Parts: sequence; C-alpha cells; structure tokens
Amino acid sequence: MEILGYKKDYQLFNGVDLNKKTKFITPQKNNQSKAKVKQNLNDLFSEIELKDGMTLSFHHHLRNGDYVLNFVMQEIARRKVKDITIFASSLFPIHAPLVPLIENGVVTSIYAAFISGPVASAISEGKLQKCVIMHTHGGRARLVESGDVTIDIAFIASPTCDKLGNITGTIGKSACGSLGYAVTDALYAKTTVALTDNLVTNLDSYEIDKKYIDYIISVDSIGDSKGIVSGTTQITKNPLGLKIARLTTEIIKHSGYFKNGFSFQTGAGGISLAVSYYLKQLMLEEDIKGSFASGGITGYLVDMLENDLFEKLYDVQCFDLEAVRSIHENRNHLAISASKYANINDDCIVNDLDFVILGATEIDLDFNVNVTTTSTGEIMGGSGGHSDTAAGANVTIVVSQLFNARIPVIKDKVICKTTPGETIDILVTERGIAINPLRKDLYERLKETNLPIKSIAELKAISDNLIGVPEEIKFADKIIGVVEYRDGSVIDFLYKKSK
Repeated sequence: MEILGYKKDYQLFNGVDLNKKTKFITPQKNNQSKAKVKQNLNDLFSEIELKDGMTLSFHHHLRNGDYVLNFVMQEIARRKVKDITIFASSLFPIHAPLVPLIENGVVTSIYAAFISGPVASAISEGKLQKCVIMHTHGGRARLVESGDVTIDIAFIASPTCDKLGNITGTIGKSACGSLGYAVTDALYAKTTVALTDNLVTNLDSYEIDKKYIDYIISVDSIGDSKGIVSGTTQITKNPLGLKIARLTTEIIKHSGYFKNGFSFQTGAGGISLAVSYYLKQLMLEEDIKGSFASGGITGYLVDMLENDLFEKLYDVQCFDLEAVRSIHENRNHLAISASKYANINDDCIVNDLDFVILGATEIDLDFNVNVTTTSTGEIMGGSGGHSDTAAGANVTIVVSQLFNARIPVIKDKVICKTTPGETIDILVTERGIAINPLRKDLYERLKETNLPIKSIAELKAISDNLIGVPEEIKFADKIIGVVEYRDGSVIDFLYKKSK
C-alpha cells in the first residue's frame, strides 16, 4: 500500500527484536570557522539556499514556551518557499501558527514523537497534504543517524552560545537544561543554525561543540522557559491516582528488582510522578539506594539525587525548572543525547533500566498501549520515549484509572498501537492489577502478596459492568499518518475520522 509522503519500501512491525540494529552513517561535519555570526534570519537566508521541498529540524526543550519554530517558519513563508517537511522532536499548542502554513502548502509533511494542540487537530482533520510520521524519541535519532531522514537545515534554540558556536542549555535567561534532542540534529544536518538570546564570548562547558555549528544568530528571545512546565508534569491530587501510585510502589518493592543499585524512570503524568514521591519514602524505609534515574527529569528525581537516593541522573530533557537548576549545579546530573538515551542502534540508557512507569490512553486485552490518540481517535500525543523504555526496562508498569469521565482505559483493541503488548508487564488501576501472562516470574512473586491481582479481562469486565462499552469509532479510508516503532517498522496507521 502506497502512502503519500512515506517511503515505498516500509516494513510492517513483526514483533520486538531486542538485538535488531539498522544502518548507521558517521557524521562528517567539522566546521571550525570563526565567522559564523549573522545579524538576523534575513542575512542568513540571503547567504544559504532555500528551496521547495527542504527538511527543517527543530527541538522541543522549551516545550510549550518555544518561540524558535514559529519565527523561523514565518520567515520561510514570507519567502514563498513551499512543500517543507518539519522534523520536530515534538510540537505543542504554542506551535499553532503552523496550522495556516499547513493549510496553504508551506508545510506538507511532519515528523514528530509527540504532537498536541491545534497542529494535532489539523492533522487529524486531514489538512496535511502528506502523511504525518510519528516515531519514538530513540527512533528520531535512528532516522537521522541511519540516513533515512536528511536534515537540510537544523535550527537549534540555544539558551547560551559563544561566538565560536559552542552551546549549552544550562545557563541563560531561557535556560532549559539538557539539549538531548538537538545533539543528533547538530551533528548530521547539512547546515546547523544556532539561535540564541545569550551570545557570549567563550564557554568553558557546553553540550554541543562548535565544530557542528555553521551559523549563529542572536535574537531577543528564543522562548519562555516557564513553558517547560505543563499540565502533564504535575503530581496528581486525585485520591484514586494516589491509590494507584501506592499500589505501584508495592509492586516495585516485591518485584525482585528492588535492591541496591536499581534504576528507574517515570513518565511525566500525574500518577507516574506520584510514584516517585512514594518511591522516595520506600527507599528511605528500606535503606535502598539506586544507581540512576533517567529520561525527562523532574524536581522529584532531583530531590532523590540530592538526598543521595540515586547516584546519577541521565537527562535527555528537563521537565521543570528545578531540573534546569539541578543540571547546572549537580555534577552527577548528566545531559545525554537522544541517541544515548534510547536509540536502538546505540548502547542506550533505556536498556539498563529496571523499572519504568508509564501512562496510557488505552490498553487492550493483549496489553498493547495507545498514547498517540484520544479514545475517539484524534492525535493528542505520541510515543516519545514510551516504546523505547518499555522495550528496555526489566519491569514496565502502566498506571491508569480504570475509567475517567465514563471513558474506559481497557478496550478489546486499541485505536492506535503505540507500544506493543509484549513489552508491557503490568497494568495498575485503582480496582486491581493485571500482570501480562508473558511475565510468569512477576506473577509468581506478586501472587504471594496481598495486592489485588486480577486478569486484564477481569478488569475490563468490571469496567464494562460499571460504565458500559463505548461505541466503536468509525474512520474513513484515508491514511493521515504512520506510526513507527523504534526500529523503523510500521506498527500502525492513523486514519481520518468519518463525519
């Protein structure tokens, strides 16, 4: 089946292969030129070639406070360039100005690991001329490093940059912490542009080396770092959510993997963050210290580092300003690239995880998880590191209320398969815990506890009895998107909804 804007030789997902590798190319850039600083975008675009069909990359470390993508694309549109592919690590509501550019053909294709807000709605409505490609965070690095995606120009939102092109995200008025998703772009793009609101003479410590930077532009502001924090990065106050977090902590305690030197990652959802809070209490009670926590780092994990409960934090992006402070101050809070974090081709951090705590929009009877669409099929997120960490961790735990606003989390079949069920070990809800039958070892350990263990079918029956079974969502035949697994295979398709 041919899909507009997608490669013809794609492979369908055929199960998880933890030993699979894909092709890899070595970056060739080594720009040591000292004459890199340009006055503005107009000067830059007068010097470098802009043409229809280019691929432009952006990173999301300023999250919903990012200004760079919008003002760069406004200048692109002003110059009448068309058919642009946006290769953005994630897109947020602040990127709403992309919608008219989608509607008038300036932007025709988008790659991203996560999309929310007006851009997600526009794609769901079928407004993007070509398909959207949804990948994982590790998959994004793999796409570039394998040569499957060639970036023509990478635009790096740089909180601080020196006049040679060295970049750090840890200081400056727009400090955002780790620049993990920008590293691969800087290394591999044909042209890399640093945009900064803090141009300094010299940096002694930096995350991106000057040899990968071609041009530097000083601007008034690259964004608002307060936008790093969003509603998805606040601990839940819901009693049901807190109950789920406590149950999850008990699972960790009795799993067989909770011992000195264990490693941990949690998502940014409210329940997941509550697990961090209860885990700290458990570690203090049991006198257990971990080796590292990883991923998107929050203040909860910083607190555990600063209380000597973890030896290190491996940070691919900061989820709040406390994490931004920490990565500047704590020598054991370490920035890592997206490739080092989760690329299937790399010796990545996720492969060393003992526990990962994840959320779900939907989970089905085979433990497949959807975090890409809403329960009615509109795009509202994406894998991010969900599939990467689920594959790598020894124990992958999904936490969710059994239903919310009369919408059940357990379905016969998820609308979109983001993460395959064979990599999900446990579902924790307020009404019971389901263990994947593939993990007989975990079942044998946990059945000896007082935890409320049920089959996932039993949990679904409880939900169906209480709120009923929702009507099946109808979709048109038109494919609007492709969902790639971390190895580049196609795990699912996104369809335009029927009217």
